[in-house]
Amino acid sequence: MVDESYGLHHEACLFAASLRDMGRSFNTEKAYSIRAALLLTWCSARGLDWKQITLLDLARFLRWLADEPLPPRSPRVTAPPRFRLEKSANQVMTGVFEFLRFCSRNEWVDAELVARLTETKYLNWLPPGKDAGEDGQFRTVRAKILKLPEPVEEAVEYLSPEEADQLFQVATRARDRFLVALLGCTGERISEALGLRRQDMHLLSDSRMLGCRVEGPHIHVRRRANNANGALAKSRIARVIPVTEDIAGLYADYQLERDEVPEATGCDMVFVNLFHAPLGRPMRYGTAKELFDRLAKKTQLTARPHMLRHGAATAWVRAGVDEDVVQDLMGHVSRSSLTPYLHASEADKRAAVELVAAGRRS
Repeated sequence: MVDESYGLHHEACLFAASLRDMGRSFNTEKAYSIRAALLLTWCSARGLDWKQITLLDLARFLRWLADEPLPPRSPRVTAPPRFRLEKSANQVMTGVFEFLRFCSRNEWVDAELVARLTETKYLNWLPPGKDAGEDGQFRTVRAKILKLPEPVEEAVEYLSPEEADQLFQVATRARDRFLVALLGCTGERISEALGLRRQDMHLLSDSRMLGCRVEGPHIHVRRRANNANGALAKSRIARVIPVTEDIAGLYADYQLERDEVPEATGCDMVFVNLFHAPLGRPMRYGTAKELFDRLAKKTQLTARPHMLRHGAATAWVRAGVDEDVVQDLMGHVSRSSLTPYLHASEADKRAAVELVAAGRRS
């Protein structure tokens, strides 16, 4: 992180390094650094010493986040101004608070200010799946005092099985078809898929020869901090996800395609660059996003990797799979994390209305 004269900002760089040392993912480090930079830039533009910032200054900064138009996506296109959502502004403040806490621990920022950023709050109503504790100790939390009210969220976007199949059908390369199918089958996060290594792929009906007693074809999701592409599994707890025989077949097709690229021979990562430089190097998130952008354009769908994860969870729940099983497949610590993935389709709502109406007529 640099200042206006392109000199390294000492405290901000140490903050980013501390996130790395704590095992935070590259995306978390990047997001928190950008959020800290927003605060530092805002203070500099107003002649404020960020080390002497007050609670009132932070309140003004939060309001600025919501009121200041975002930069245009393209200088060549005239479009109405865009603004941050309240949720996005609050997420920026989360990163800012972490930065200020770090600075407080190093005595660069007043500890009293940091202590006032949160307040004790007692939860009369607990989120689904949250345990109150034997003595109710988990009903007490520390809540941010600077937070914009957020509108009620709509259900997250997801891809239905039919839409996922459309993406699969227009993918022309074996690697890309395998990635789409794997995400749709397992509900993996894209970072987990890009972090897979060949030793994680147990696609035989019996894996005992590999020292694994799990029956049937499956994959192992493990958190590794040393992946060359920066891919990091969100959960620190390793898990096993069963896969279908179709996935095993698609993986075999991909291996044939991969074998045609000599540069990929020595790489133990599952997903590698086969069609552009640097050949044979681990595939990064940007490459995966470009792939989904192309598939979305071909199918005229809104398609992002995470929407396949949403769709997998939705399909499991609608098929009657126990929520504990879905939670384990998704790698969630709390069952309440499943809530955004539970989508009622228009057909579901229609069936509910018709069911009650039929009862009244009888």
